[in-house]
Order: sequence, then structure tokens, then C-alpha cells
Amino acid sequence: MTTSVMRTVRLPTGEEIPALGQGTWYLGEDRSQRDQQIAALRLGLDLGMTVVDTAEMYGNGAAEELVGKAIDGRREEVFLVSKVLPGHASRPGTVSACEGSLRRLGTDRLDLYLLHWRGRTPLEETLAGFADLIAAGKIRHWGVSNLDVADMVELTTLPGGDAVALDQVLYNLSRRGIEWDLLPWCRETGVAVMAYSPIGQGRLLQADALQAVARDLGATPSQVALAWALKQGVAAIPRSGRPDHVRENRGAADLRLPPEVLAVLDDAFPPPDGPVPLEAL
Repeated sequence: MTTSVMRTVRLPTGEEIPALGQGTWYLGEDRSQRDQQIAALRLGLDLGMTVVDTAEMYGNGAAEELVGKAIDGRREEVFLVSKVLPGHASRPGTVSACEGSLRRLGTDRLDLYLLHWRGRTPLEETLAGFADLIAAGKIRHWGVSNLDVADMVELTTLPGGDAVALDQVLYNLSRRGIEWDLLPWCRETGVAVMAYSPIGQGRLLQADALQAVARDLGATPSQVALAWALKQGVAAIPRSGRPDHVRENRGAADLRLPPEVLAVLDDAFPPPDGPVPLEAL
């Protein structure tokens, strides 16, 4: 078990969370993998990856149920994140959806509750729902996912909108569009950024440049990709349903990328040279 200190990301309130967490997209859907996936999540907690991200959408609640089993008896260790679907994001719908997530997770509160993406419901409605949940002690912070700069600017002009804690977006070596405008905006305003699919759902790992860098560093391509994301000052939530992969992911938090390596990665995966519409999966 590692004893090294985990990097952190600061929320606007000043609270710091581990930069490397655990995603759960697609977990809980195959019952034959259930025990292994629970063991993987628990190992992640042991290794300091205590941010656990899930959503009501994942497996129609199956991922939340799996997470609930994994964190049973360990809730106080976990910074727990879930998301409301845009179709549920009216004021009463947001409250009801959160209560459903809490039941599946077996807890009385979420540390962070996100609007999964923007839909037809006015943002004011969702914000009102978040405010109700905070007042009831059912969530501690709220944020958004898959919102670009224009949406974020609009959000922060609404009553209570300046309390947004985090924007969770697609970000990895091959999807760097947020570096042009969204990431600088978030840094300037103090909104935290969380990267989902930080290794591109595995597609990145076949890139020749990434493999070459990994060999030179004595690391794996996945560790290099994750270390690069953490170097950008964002949180990252790679998904893993196997303990060996969790250990591999944790190694990324201790991997330092020297300037010459970052230059090689920039050459192979160039940063944007102009505005790029926000990408999503």
C-alpha cells in the first residue's frame, strides 16, 4: 500500500479533495463482476482515491447500488459525487432524483451533486433544487457536468449560481479543447475542473508517442496519461473494476513528468490553437 501524499484540488470553498479519484461508468451492470468491482473500489479507498463519482444514469442506478455496497462502513472516508439527469432537473425533480440516489447509495448525503448535462429545464429550476437539498443537508456542494464557457458564464449570473463548485468535463491528451477557454475561465473564477475519461476509455493507450514515453519513464501508458491530466491541475476519475488496474492508476499520482516529456506529449497531442466546441461522451 502506498503511503505517499496524494495531490489535491481545491474547491471554491477552500476544501481540498484528492486529485485522483474513481469513476464508475459501466460498473454494476454485470453481476458476475460485482465482487471484483466492489473490491476494486475499496482498494481505491485504501490507496487514497477517496473521490468516488457515479450517477443515476449509470446502469439505471446499478452503479450507485454497487458504490453503496463498496462504501458501506466507510462513508466518512469518501467524497461522494453523483449526478441528476437533465430530464429530472426541475426543482422538485432534482430533489426527488437526489433522494433516489441517496437510497441506492445507502447514505444520507452527497458531498457533490452535479447536473449531468444541460437540457431544456431552465438552470434556475435546477439551482433552486440544489438550494433545497443543501438546506435539507442532503448535499454539501453542487456543480455541473458538460457545460462550456457560455453556459458557465450564464450560470454564474443567476441567483446563487456563483456557488458552483466544479465542472466535470471530457479531458485527456487527445481532447484538449478546454485549454483554450473553459480551463482558463475556471482557473480565474476558482471553479474546480474534474476530467472524465482521462485515458480516453483506453483508446489513448495505443498511441506510439505515449507508449514510448511510458517505456522511458518505466511507467505504463495509462499512468503517463493520468499523470499528464493531474499536471494540468484538474481532478481525474478513471474507471476501473479490477484491483490491479486500481493499483496501476494510483501509481500515476506519484509519477512526475519532466519538461522534456511534456514537450514530447505536446508535439504528439497538440494543444488547441483556437476555440473548440466542448466535447462530450
